[in-house]
Amino acid sequence: MIRAFERHDLNAVMKIWLDTNMQAHGFIPKGYWTERLSEVEEMIPEAEAYVYEDDGTGQIEGFVGLVGDYIAGIFVREAARSNGIGRQLLDYVKEIREEISLSVYQKNVRAICFYERESFTIQSEGEDEDTGEKEFLMVWRKNRTDTS
Repeated sequence: MIRAFERHDLNAVMKIWLDTNMQAHGFIPKGYWTERLSEVEEMIPEAEAYVYEDDGTGQIEGFVGLVGDYIAGIFVREAARSNGIGRQLLDYVKEIREEISLSVYQKNVRAICFYERESFTIQSEGEDEDTGEKEFLMVWRKNRTDTS
């Protein structure tokens, strides 16, 4: 089930955030992520975030963080990937927003393909100031015939 983030979810969410970033972004030194851990830990409770909680185990399997209409990230625990959790989180956000944007590293081909399958289009190309990595700004817009 998808529900709003609660303060007691923070440890599970932070573990997923760190593990997923290190796994998905092998082209960025792991120290980059560990150095930002406490900063993100302070930001998440203040952000609009939703978690995917397994109905049977109560375990947090993934989450999505929003800043306005911008997806700061969708993260799914490695053992739970490829089970539709990322798509369910994204569909949830699509229900509550008319337009969504996000940035994705160009080297993260798996994520780019996922977002393109989910009707996001590349709007522009830029560079992440912190990492120096090239990234795409991708956008999704709800249309009248969209039932998601």
